[in-house]
Amino acid sequence: MASRLNPYLSFAGDARQAMEFYKTVLGGDLTLHTYGDTGGDGAGRSDKIMHGTLETAGGFTLMGADNPPGAEHKPGNNFAVSLSGDDSDELRGYWDKLSAGATVSVPLEKQMWGDVFGMCTDKFGIAWMVNISGR
Repeated sequence: MASRLNPYLSFAGDARQAMEFYKTVLGGDLTLHTYGDTGGDGAGRSDKIMHGTLETAGGFTLMGADNPPGAEHKPGNNFAVSLSGDDSDELRGYWDKLSAGATVSVPLEKQMWGDVFGMCTDKFGIAWMVNISGR
């Protein structure tokens, strides 16, 4: 899979409804994974969305999830730019440059779902997510 860049939206518990709405607007295929799907209860949040992807025939990709427990939801500040794919060298190179001088909230490392993932806010205040597919 080639690397891709797309918006990643965060929600305060209504990610399923929002992503289903965006599907009615944009069409496409919607895939939703709950916290319960990964074997975790997530502090009573097993039915909440851990990760969702909407991919359209027109080439749009929109990702989103419910905020994890303890994360504050701030409308207007509830999005990130996502870089994802399976080219580890390319994506690690992006991570190295983006995280230089950044605030790293999740170090780039293997996660419970099998991918290598990291989150940072760059020196300009933009939130980034980098995911290297383990599949």
